[in-house]
Amino acid sequence: MGLPVQVVYCGAGYKSKYLQLKKKLEDEFPGCLDICGEGTPQATGFFEVTVAGKLVHSKKRGDGYVDTESKFLKLVAAIKAALARA
Repeated sequence: MGLPVQVVYCGAGYKSKYLQLKKKLEDEFPGCLDICGEGTPQATGFFEVTVAGKLVHSKKRGDGYVDTESKFLKLVAAIKAALARA
């Protein structure tokens, strides 16, 4: 079983953003992650990424989407740190 990565996203249209991020993370860490996504039942604006129980990206707190290389690299760094502790 891989490192748990959970993405809670707005069920009113963010699923494609979740699937893009999931593929990118799986390409970066093949076989190392257990990624699951959960769409909220109503429009929330959420795009929250938790790595091993720690919130590392929050659209709700102003991080936006994971739509730039620097935001993606922030997730990569958090995952690498969590894998080192595992």
